[in-house]
Amino acid sequence: MAVPMIDVSELRIRFGSVEVVKGVSFSVKKGESFGLVGESGSGKSTILRAISGLIKNWAGSIAVDGDSQGTLRQGAFFRRAQMVFQDPYASLHPRQTVDRALNEPLIVHRLNDRDQRVRRALDEVSLPASARFKYPHQLSGGQRQRVAIARALIIKPELLLLDEPTSALDVSVQAEVINLLSDLREHRNLTCLFVSHNLPVVAHFCSSLGVLRDGAMVEITSSDKLRNGLVEQNYTRELRALSLEHVAS
Repeated sequence: MAVPMIDVSELRIRFGSVEVVKGVSFSVKKGESFGLVGESGSGKSTILRAISGLIKNWAGSIAVDGDSQGTLRQGAFFRRAQMVFQDPYASLHPRQTVDRALNEPLIVHRLNDRDQRVRRALDEVSLPASARFKYPHQLSGGQRQRVAIARALIIKPELLLLDEPTSALDVSVQAEVINLLSDLREHRNLTCLFVSHNLPVVAHFCSSLGVLRDGAMVEITSSDKLRNGLVEQNYTRELRALSLEHVAS
C-alpha cells in the first residue's frame, strides 16, 4: 500500500481549557487534492496550521510522506511542504518588492540560479516581468495572491497547504486563481490540502473532502457525492443547501 502524503490520526488541539480540534483523523494520497470544509470556528484552519508547524501545542500524530512530525519542523519539511495564506496583502511584506519576496525562500534553502527561478516562477503564475520590482500595494489582490503562490512553489514543494486562498478576492478573480492552482497542481503533480468554507470551490478543486463541525470530523466524502447530494450526514446536507442558496442569490 502506498504511503499517503498526509496522515493525521487522533489530532487534538487545545487553546487554554477549550478543545478546538477533537480527535480528527484523515489521510491524503500523493497527488490528491483534499478539502477541509466547515463553518467559521470549526477547526479547519487550526488543523492546517498544526500540519504546517505553525501551531506547536497538539496531541495525536501527523505524518508527511511517511515521516512522523513533531512540534518542531526541520528544513527538509519546509522544502517538501509550503503554505498559501488567506490574505495575500498580509502575507507579503509591504516594504519588500516581489523580487525580494521570491528570492527569500531561495536564499533560505540555498538554491542557485535564483534569477532564472524568479523569472520562471512569475511566468508560471502568469504575471508579467514588470511585476518583479513592484511592491505589494502596486498590485491588485489577484496579482498579490499569484505572487504568494509563486513564492510557495518556487522551491518546488510536493505538498501545498492552502488556507482559504481565494476568500479575500473578488468572485471573478477567485475563479482565475482556482483555475491557476488546478493547472499548477496537475502540471507539478502536487498534493494539496485546501481549507475553505466555500463548498462549491472545494468541490471544484478537490476530489474528496472532510466536513468539520465544532472541531470534530463528521464526514469524509467525495466531491462527486457532494455535488449529487449523496452524503450521509444531515450537517453536510445543510452546508450543501446553504452553499446552493448562496450561489443562487
